[in-house]
Amino acid sequence: MEIQKFIEENELLGFPIGLGGCRVSDLSFDSCDYDLFIFDGKSGSGKIIQYGNEFVTIHHASLSETNSEKLLQYHKLQILQDESWDLRMMLSKIEEKHTSLFSDFAKNCLIESQFCCQKTNEAIESSDVFAPCWQKCATFYLGNAISSINHLRASPSHMLDSLRKLKKSTINEHISIVTQTVGIERATPTLLERMLKSTIGFSDLIEKNNHSQIIQAKHDFFVKNSMLSDCYFYLGYVNKENFVKIKDTLNREQDLIHILKVAFDVEADSNLLEQQSILVQKSCNEILGILSSA
Repeated sequence: MEIQKFIEENELLGFPIGLGGCRVSDLSFDSCDYDLFIFDGKSGSGKIIQYGNEFVTIHHASLSETNSEKLLQYHKLQILQDESWDLRMMLSKIEEKHTSLFSDFAKNCLIESQFCCQKTNEAIESSDVFAPCWQKCATFYLGNAISSINHLRASPSHMLDSLRKLKKSTINEHISIVTQTVGIERATPTLLERMLKSTIGFSDLIEKNNHSQIIQAKHDFFVKNSMLSDCYFYLGYVNKENFVKIKDTLNREQDLIHILKVAFDVEADSNLLEQQSILVQKSCNEILGILSSA
């Protein structure tokens, strides 16, 4: 892809720009989009543009960012435009402290996972329909934490495969809890097709930025290459990202459960949900204990 030509045609000149995500890693699939970070200080969700047969996601970013999750997205960026050298200086600082950033993000994910487990238990007690959605989120946050502890960038398309390939350790043994509680064993082409339609619908409702086109392309790639478990994990992760965006307004979004039941492929058995919550929370506590004693 002629990325420089894209920048010129979309009038993105004048700001530091970097290329990140899968396209600057060894994990890139043909279906992966190009993550373009524009350091213009603006906020808001990314804009997705189709350019030929490729997709480009434009992320607005700030040179004064302090959030560890976002800073890790900038780690290893390929600089495309930086006349002032401000971006180069920022990336140098990120490189210096990337170990502590990964650790900080991992701890935040473990705390978020525990919070989701708590919400699951509260929802089970009150017969709240969103209980299984909270539990799915708890599992994905645990996966995020283990990934980050191993200095892997958060990437929903590649995370499951990356977790499978990690060396054995007292922390990495908890990967089995992620795979055990996320539901990947149920992945079939028919189920994934149903999940896809609901995931796209949920994305269109929450993101409103054409992300659904990328979701469709990645689903098609996974299924074509018989990577059904990876597809299941990817779709669930995308739904987790959108679910947490509305977590504070769920009382006004009760109708969304109809689309989320399919998108998340939720578990209806409250006893099983409670068991999963206990397993995930136990893993979080053990990993936090290991990290604090390191």
